[in-house]
Amino acid sequence: MRWWLGLLALLLAGTCFAQAGPQSVPQAAKAVADAEFGVSTRQMGLERRVEMYQWRASGAQYDRTWSSERIDSETFAAGHDNPVDFPLTSGEWIAEDIRLDNKPLDLEVLKVHGQWRDYRPNFSALPGNLSATFQPEGDGLGSAVNPLDPQVGDLRITWRELVLPPLKGVVAMNNGVWTIAQAQSGSPATLATNEANDTAYSKTEVAAFVGAGLFVLLLIVLAIYMKNRRR
Repeated sequence: MRWWLGLLALLLAGTCFAQAGPQSVPQAAKAVADAEFGVSTRQMGLERRVEMYQWRASGAQYDRTWSSERIDSETFAAGHDNPVDFPLTSGEWIAEDIRLDNKPLDLEVLKVHGQWRDYRPNFSALPGNLSATFQPEGDGLGSAVNPLDPQVGDLRITWRELVLPPLKGVVAMNNGVWTIAQAQSGSPATLATNEANDTAYSKTEVAAFVGAGLFVLLLIVLAIYMKNRRR
């Protein structure tokens, strides 16, 4: 009868797998793009960071640094003037339709669990007017003629993309939308379902459950067949 115990274990494992939560990875309906530079990603968001090489005061001395904000040089000594304006601005774009197991994902999940990471585009779609000004520099673009010796007013641009880690255990189905799984009294989030709202399984979960059941049934039929052959 040991083989029956094995089949029972497989059945239980298949059932647990089918009900363990989301089975796929989040996907955006369309790529997120920085159209000005022809940069895009299939991740959940995209950020452009623009920095300018500028003078800054350090006590009674002056040095130069990269900054994403304009440094006001109005009170600086002569010869330490910074450009009046940034010719380009930073920006951020977030995917509008994110789905998990083909069901909507609440943007609050992205805010809480999203992670920004460095992103190096291939710049194959860089417009001609910008390719005349910028050249690849590190993981981004730069306007310096000599990247090792930038001048005040030179720009450098880098990108980051917003990614989501595996969400099993941190989201729950609520009225057809994946939301952050909240436990009672503000305790850490757990994968818990609300009996009134969260009884429906996704198509992927149902398919996994049916597949596990069919697999177990096949093993049972095979075991019975082998047992009858030995008689």
